Amino acid sequence: MRLLVALASVLLLQQVNCLEEEELRRLSPEELCKDRISDEYFRLKAEPEGDCRDVVRCDRAGRVGTIRLAAVRCPAGLAFDIARQTCDWKAKVNNCDRLSQPRRALPNLKTDEPVCPDGQLQCGNGECIAKELFCDEQPDCSDGSDENACTVDQDPNRAPDCDLSQCQLPDCFCSSDGTRIPGNIDPAQVPQMITITFNGAVNSDNIDLYQDIFNGERQNPNGCQIKGSFYVSHKYTNYSAVQELHRRGHEIGVFSVTNRDDPDYWTDGSYDDWLAEMAGARLIIERFANITDGSVIGLRAPFLRVGGNKQFEMMGDQFFVYDTSITAPLGRVPIWPYTLYYRMPHKCHGNAQNCPSRSHPVWEMVINELDRRDDPTFDETLAGCHLVSSCSNIADRSQFGRMLRHNFNRHFSTNRAPLGFHFHASWLKSNKGFKDELISFITEMIDRNDVYFVTMLQVIQWMQKPTELTALRDFTEWKGKCDIKGQPFCSLPNPCPLNTRELPGETLRLHTCVECPNNYPWILDPTGDGFSF
Repeated sequence: MRLLVALASVLLLQQVNCLEEEELRRLSPEELCKDRISDEYFRLKAEPEGDCRDVVRCDRAGRVGTIRLAAVRCPAGLAFDIARQTCDWKAKVNNCDRLSQPRRALPNLKTDEPVCPDGQLQCGNGECIAKELFCDEQPDCSDGSDENACTVDQDPNRAPDCDLSQCQLPDCFCSSDGTRIPGNIDPAQVPQMITITFNGAVNSDNIDLYQDIFNGERQNPNGCQIKGSFYVSHKYTNYSAVQELHRRGHEIGVFSVTNRDDPDYWTDGSYDDWLAEMAGARLIIERFANITDGSVIGLRAPFLRVGGNKQFEMMGDQFFVYDTSITAPLGRVPIWPYTLYYRMPHKCHGNAQNCPSRSHPVWEMVINELDRRDDPTFDETLAGCHLVSSCSNIADRSQFGRMLRHNFNRHFSTNRAPLGFHFHASWLKSNKGFKDELISFITEMIDRNDVYFVTMLQVIQWMQKPTELTALRDFTEWKGKCDIKGQPFCSLPNPCPLNTRELPGETLRLHTCVECPNNYPWILDPTGDGFSF
């Protein structure tokens, strides 16, 4: 019987490929979505010679779970990669002839009547195993189905839904749809917080950019200098410059040791991989940027590829306070940050669908996708972009300025959830006029009395102690390192020429105000003191 059902599913998908648009409308979403993993994007028509931009996903809306197909279109010039479940340059996508990902055996988690003893659930092949064995990253069903339905929605051992009677500030914050304002403050009395963040190495390629944006003269309404957050990768970083950013009150987070150019490495990383990359990066930053106040508490994953429960287990064990890698899909009302004690309030969007499903003592400083459209009243609906530098359709300064202001209005006119502008520094520098437009936008915003440019940590501090605009000038949590003057700790850092057996044949310079280590710090030797194989 199962074989017949499987054959029927294959035949249905083959038929979809041949149907015209008029006939597609007659297909039942229930048929298309049967046994399909939630949040999987798939094509209704193979386009080996077409632009390959259009995909759909099964959207189970509301409490009753009515199934509908939600359409998504990649921006012009991009195509949808079925294997990686993301938009990419058309030349890089080689599966436009495929309708969907290969089907995997799924467990029978929902049955009309109990089919297993108490405390057990049924595998796809009918055998029963203990509930706690599902989604533990070890196949226990002989068909492996216990590890094939482990998304935020499917994991039998997933975090519970938000419970406002148990989840209380300052340690816990949740809401059913993610849009609730902390403290239930009137939106008109909520400061519009804006976070400007950068990923990657800090060095001579971008130090001047950071100095121009954060020149010490632009101040928030409370009289404190505007602040940013920097997620630092190790290789090529000048740690004396990181030390100066920290001295001036900016937030330093980690972006990994290796910044490895393989998205699947991050998605599939083990607990030890994440420990070495992120806890190792923090150790390097604290030692060589001489940051001793315990303020390196946040991380961002390269490619925004979160590592599922393993990453967040490591974060909890290593006392990281927050992650800022998970993306929320573009919506009418943006999402507030939340703690992961309870279930995520939005779909696992992008991130290779490896969002954490279990409960973790970690804040998620969610990245709300930006609306990339040049004219939102006229342009076709486009997929949002998570980093500003991934808004590939923004071609000139005027477009960039309109995008910044449109997204500000989206947040400000609804629930005033924090607005994040996340950049790669090279993108700002390589696009003529973009830096000046960003500075113009910042100047325009700080002339108001309801906008603050803050760090991620400062967002958490406000959420833990929600304070109305009228009282925010005296908000003590935002007064630390308010107006920093003076000179850097050292004007002539040590330009340590170093190597390591982990990177044979390479000599790398490590600029630091502290003493040079013996070896170039790397994944197995983050202190640079040496190690033995």
